[in-house]
Amino acid sequence: MKKRTHYCGELRDTNEGSEVVLQGWVHSRRDLGGLIFLGLRDRSGIVQVVIDPSSVSKEIAERASDVRFEFCLEISGTVRMRPEDQRNANMTTGEIEITVADFEVLNAAKTPPFLVEDDTDAGEELRLKYRYLDLRRPVIQKYITTRHRVYQAVRHHLDDRGFCEVETPMLTKSTPEGARDYLVPSRIHRGSFYALPQSPQIFKQLLMVAGVDRYYQIVKCFRDEDLRADRQPEFTQIDIEASFIDPEFIYELVEGLIAAVYADVRKIDLELPFERLTYEQAMSRYGSDRPDRRIPWELKELAEIFKGSGFKAFAGVVEKGGAVKGLNVGAQEFSRSKLSDLEKYAKTFGAKGLASIKAGSDGWQGTIAKFLSDEEKKKLIEVLNIKDGDLFFIVGDEHRTVVDDVLGNLRTKLGRELDLVDGDAIDCLWVTDFPLLEWSGEEHRHMAVHHPFTAPHEEDMGKLESDPGNVRSLAYDIVINGSEVGGGSIRIHRSDVQQHVFKALGISAEEADAKFGFLMEALQYGAPPHGGIALGLDRLVMLLAGTDSIRDVIAFPKTARAADLMCDSPSGVSRDQLDELGLKLK
Repeated sequence: MKKRTHYCGELRDTNEGSEVVLQGWVHSRRDLGGLIFLGLRDRSGIVQVVIDPSSVSKEIAERASDVRFEFCLEISGTVRMRPEDQRNANMTTGEIEITVADFEVLNAAKTPPFLVEDDTDAGEELRLKYRYLDLRRPVIQKYITTRHRVYQAVRHHLDDRGFCEVETPMLTKSTPEGARDYLVPSRIHRGSFYALPQSPQIFKQLLMVAGVDRYYQIVKCFRDEDLRADRQPEFTQIDIEASFIDPEFIYELVEGLIAAVYADVRKIDLELPFERLTYEQAMSRYGSDRPDRRIPWELKELAEIFKGSGFKAFAGVVEKGGAVKGLNVGAQEFSRSKLSDLEKYAKTFGAKGLASIKAGSDGWQGTIAKFLSDEEKKKLIEVLNIKDGDLFFIVGDEHRTVVDDVLGNLRTKLGRELDLVDGDAIDCLWVTDFPLLEWSGEEHRHMAVHHPFTAPHEEDMGKLESDPGNVRSLAYDIVINGSEVGGGSIRIHRSDVQQHVFKALGISAEEADAKFGFLMEALQYGAPPHGGIALGLDRLVMLLAGTDSIRDVIAFPKTARAADLMCDSPSGVSRDQLDELGLKLK
């Protein structure tokens, strides 16, 4: 094998006349009466090579006739300009081609199960089964390269700001708060289990107690939860923690980090600082704590309009302290079946119904239009900014969360279906002041909205016992184009405050000691005020790459059912392995 002189995608007209050695895979093949054109591909791109029987030996020409898709080749030849009428403006190497003097088949290939090209029609399961072939596709190569550049930009930015990269354990203690843990049985300590970390949360707080001061890690995390396009059982996050800080430190640090990544990877300068919304503002205006503000509509409060209304359904909701909100989606023409489908969609989020009304110069039409008084119509026109031809939706429920869920999801669904999202826009914002706790009907207790180590607002501490549901936390999320890219908080650094929060969560002193005893003890040794954030690297790369699934930007992802089709895992293990661990399957 010869020494490679260039990558395929590097060659340009400035290389005309150069003798080159290229190595790669056959991406395309055309045989024009003996004159063979190959597209040779490596991770940098594709270049056209020409094997002309009149300029090579008969033996080389005969070997060339046997070359097929995905053969691994080494090409020796000369760079020349393509004829004017044969240049390809869609290829970075489209002005030149390589005339082959010699080539070698480094390895032949079976006929691949799908064409290795960007516009393949192969289903995702087939591509994941043969992921090593899928990874050869230029678009996936671009995603993987984008991920690499994000890694480098993050490390450079944080190193410049005095952060130290520290690794934390992969085998740790099970502390089931939030998602299910992945458990690892111990052979040495039979009947005991390690857990794979859902995040390095406790360890990074211990590093602050240890005086590391500024820590970061690009780290694998594991959560056994139901999956979707932007979730994986194992995922990567940019984990950051610092001492003697307040939220403003995190805002400035992360805004600079995100801006640096976008400048390096996308050559885009983001406007700083990012806008901030409180959790209450985000839910009120968008029905979501991760709003996509590229969609122009906002939710509007309508409870005052329906107080004492003749339309008893909404009047009753208001009387019970519930919420009534509206969403004007503009001049849309939806069929009855479409509106019926939207009502079914709304009910999946807990709505009892979805009122849809079409405003027109000859009157209003819709499910509740006839029940509305002229005064109510006048007020709706004013609050929802209704014009003739507009379609708007109203939802009322005793539970505000239901109203927000329904209209927030409807807003996002219709905004994307109607192609109202500017794909070139980049909307970055902070959502702040999340509730510290939320009530779980299943657990019959309050649960941590983020995690149990999140610090409450100092002025809300008195509510922990009397009104826990209205305690605000010093927590913050960063949202980009409707995706939650990261979340964090100022942490509890005093053991007495941590005990108060555990009590509000229904965690007894004994349970807290069993689960978090080492952290609770550490807080008693002069733990500094500290806080941090975790950014989802997979999701950030997904946004930078312009794809809809994090599976595209992970080298070897799992399916939506947490299976690895390529390695056929998870899989069974032998009885001997189970016996060594002291385990028996039920």
